[in-house]
Amino acid sequence: MSALSKSLYGIGVLLFLITFSLTCYYAYQIFHFGNTAAKATNEAPRYHFVLVPQELDNDYWRLVENGAKAAAKHFNVVLEYTGPKQANTEEHLKTLEMATASRVDGILTQGLQEDQFTPLINQIVEKGIPVITVDTDAATSKRFAYVGTDNYYSGFIAGQALIQDTGGKANVAIVTGHFYASHQQLRVQGFKDAIQQEKGIHIIAIEESNITRVRAAEAANKILKEHPEVTAFYGTSALDGIGIAQVVEHYQKQDQIYIIGFDTIEDTLHYMKKGTIDATVMQEPYQMGYRSVQMMIDLIEGRNVPDTVHTETRVIRSQDLPLDSKRIIRMDPS
Repeated sequence: MSALSKSLYGIGVLLFLITFSLTCYYAYQIFHFGNTAAKATNEAPRYHFVLVPQELDNDYWRLVENGAKAAAKHFNVVLEYTGPKQANTEEHLKTLEMATASRVDGILTQGLQEDQFTPLINQIVEKGIPVITVDTDAATSKRFAYVGTDNYYSGFIAGQALIQDTGGKANVAIVTGHFYASHQQLRVQGFKDAIQQEKGIHIIAIEESNITRVRAAEAANKILKEHPEVTAFYGTSALDGIGIAQVVEHYQKQDQIYIIGFDTIEDTLHYMKKGTIDATVMQEPYQMGYRSVQMMIDLIEGRNVPDTVHTETRVIRSQDLPLDSKRIIRMDPS
C-alpha cells in the first residue's frame, strides 16, 4: 500500500470513528438529558425506559403516553416519549437505534412492518435490552411481550356491529390507516370475516388515509364520487371516522350513510352525539401504556411476564356516552 493510500485509509477510519462517536454522544444526550417524561421522587429512578410511538403527536398515542407516564411516576421510573412527528418508518427505526446506543433499560414500541422491525428488535434484544411491543405486535421477533388490542377481534366486532345496525344490508367502503401496517391489515381482515356470510353486505372500495383526517376525508370523497351507491363506511384508524364524517356531512348524507370508526377521540364522540358517526370501536390506549411499563419492570426484575396481554376492546354507540375521562383521547392544543 502506497503512502498516499495509507493516509487516505487512515483519514477514512478517523472519520468513521468521529461519526460513530458523535452518534452515540447525541443519542446519550437525547435519551439521558432530553424530554424526561416522569420522575416520581427526588430519589434516583429505578430504571430508564423509552416509548417510541408511530407518530409523536397522534391523539391516540398521547393517551398511551399518559398511561405510561402514570405508571412511570408510580414506580419511580424515568420514561422518554420520543419518535417521528409524523408516521415515518425510517425515522422510527432510527429512534430505536439511538435508544439502543444510549443503553436504556427497556424499550416500548410498535411493531408495524414486521420485515423491517423484526430484525432490529432482534438485534436490540441480543444486545441485552428488553423490548415490549405496544398496540402493534412483531410476533415473530424476539420481543418479550405484546400489550394491546386483539386487532383481528376488533375488526370482527366492528363487522358484527355493522351487520346488526344495518340489518345485514349495506354497500361498504373501508378507509384504513396504512395498507402495510399489520394491525390495520388485521382490522380489515377481521371485518371481512365477520361479514362474509352476509349476502346483503358488499365491500365496494378500500382506500388508505395515512392515519390523517385530511387523507381520510380525501379518501371518503373519492369513494363517494366514484361509488355513489355506498351506504356504509368502516374506518380502521383513529382519524378515519372523523374524516369520513366531515365528507358525509358535506354531502348532507348523514341520514343515509352508516359510519363505524375506531377509537374515542373527542371529535369522534362529537360526531356520535350528532348522529353522524353511528358507532366506534373503543380501545384502551391508557391501559396499554400503563401495563407495558408495569410489565417491563416485572421482566427486568425476573418475574413471569405473559407473552401477550390483550387490553379490552368493545363497540360503543351514542347511548354509551359519556365516557370516563381516561378513555377519551383529547386533542393536543398545539
